[in-house]
Amino acid sequence: MFSDFDFDAILRALPYLMRDGMSFTITLTVLSAMGGLVLGTLIALARLSGGKLLAMVAAGYVNFMRALPLVLVIFWFYFLVPYLGQWLTGAPRPIKVGGFSSALLTFVMFEAAYFSEIMRGGIQSVARGQSSAALALGMTGGQSMRYIILPQVLRTMLPVLLTQTIVLFQDTSLVYVLSLTDFLGAASKIAQRDGRLVEMYCFAALVYFLICFLASQAVRRLQTRVAIIR
Repeated sequence: MFSDFDFDAILRALPYLMRDGMSFTITLTVLSAMGGLVLGTLIALARLSGGKLLAMVAAGYVNFMRALPLVLVIFWFYFLVPYLGQWLTGAPRPIKVGGFSSALLTFVMFEAAYFSEIMRGGIQSVARGQSSAALALGMTGGQSMRYIILPQVLRTMLPVLLTQTIVLFQDTSLVYVLSLTDFLGAASKIAQRDGRLVEMYCFAALVYFLICFLASQAVRRLQTRVAIIR
C-alpha cells in the first residue's frame, strides 16, 4: 500500500490545504470557542440564579444539547434555521444562511452547553465568603460576579476550557457533511481529485495529531502553573 506513497502530492497540495483548509478550521474553532464561552457563561449564570424557571430552562437546554450527536445538530441548524428565520421575520421565503454561518451558529450553540458546565463548576468552587465580602464593600451582585468571581473562574478553569477547545477543533471536521472546505474537507477533495487517498488522509491525520498533541502538552503545563499559583 505504501510502496508508491507520493510525498510530492502532499507538497503540491500543501498551500491549498493550509491556506484554504486550515485557515477555515482555525477561524471556525476560534469564533465558536469565543461565542460558546460567552453564551455558556450566561447559561451558567442562569442556572445559578435564584429564578427557578430560568434555571430550569437553562438546565433543560444543557441536557438537551449534550444528549444529541453533533452531526445531527449540524443538520438541524443547516436545514431548519432558514425556515426559523422566515418565521421570525415574516419573510415570504426561507432566509438564506450560508454554510459557514450555519456551522458557526451550530458550534456556538452546541459548545455553549459544555462551556456552561465548566463555568458553573468554576463559579461554585469559589468560596461564598468572597461574594459576601464584595457585597459588604458596597458592590452589587453583578459587580461582584464581574470583578471578583468570574476573573478567578477564568484563571482556574482555563486549562479545562482550552481542553474543550481542542475537542472543538477536532469536531469542526464534521462540517464535511455541509460540503465546506475545512482542513479535512480540503484533503478529501485533493485525495479524490488526484487519486491520492492514502497520502492525503495520512497527512491529515498527522496534522491533527501534532496540533492536538502539542496543544494538550501546552495545556498540561498551564494546568501545572495554575495549580502552583493556587
